[in-house]
Amino acid sequence: MPTQRKKFSRVLLKLSGEAFSGEGGFGVDSDELRLIAREIVEAHRAGAQMAVVVGGGNIIRGAQLARDGLVHRSTADYMGMLGTVINGLALREAITELGQAARCMTAIDIPAVAEPFIRLRAIRHMERGEIVVLAGGIGNPFFTTDTTAALRATELECDAILKATKVDGVYTADPKKHPDATRFDTLTIREALDQKLGVMDMTALTMCSEQGLPIVVFDFHRPGNIARAVAGQPVGTIVSP
Repeated sequence: MPTQRKKFSRVLLKLSGEAFSGEGGFGVDSDELRLIAREIVEAHRAGAQMAVVVGGGNIIRGAQLARDGLVHRSTADYMGMLGTVINGLALREAITELGQAARCMTAIDIPAVAEPFIRLRAIRHMERGEIVVLAGGIGNPFFTTDTTAALRATELECDAILKATKVDGVYTADPKKHPDATRFDTLTIREALDQKLGVMDMTALTMCSEQGLPIVVFDFHRPGNIARAVAGQPVGTIVSP
């Protein structure tokens, strides 16, 4: 029987860097940026306080440089963090252009560019009706933006993590490679770990399990899906703790 979903009052949206570039692209695509900003603002105006963690894979793939032996893994991860700052600034500006107040906060100290992440300050911004864009990961190497999302959602006392993807939920296998793959409506974190379904990395999933944080995985390209997820409507897959 499907898990009863509920409306969320404060959420953390996790966006990959690839969401900013479009299919197979690189950098920040204006149309994709406009789409993302519009969907976030729509969800916020429906009544949810929102924080957004952004990735940086559209700017640079530091992990690949490290695997190729060109740079140390720590340096590669810091390069990736700087990529997330580029996306964070772009998203803040796009949201502001739509008439919605927004802040960009970073885990890396770059005072000329964005505010430092301070938990209580971020909460205060959200309580005042501002959207908080979080960049720079957690400020340390060897942690993914999935883990950043789990950590920040816990710190900011969010009701759920919304993981925006290019598919409409979690499948038994990659639906692009396996047409017979089936989509889960609901799933537990333990099942996601045991079946290695790639919802989030192990550190992030473990933290969500310990903190009782549900994860909603959905297709952000479908107009209105972020607002639907916030409202508790049955979109995508809900991964429950």
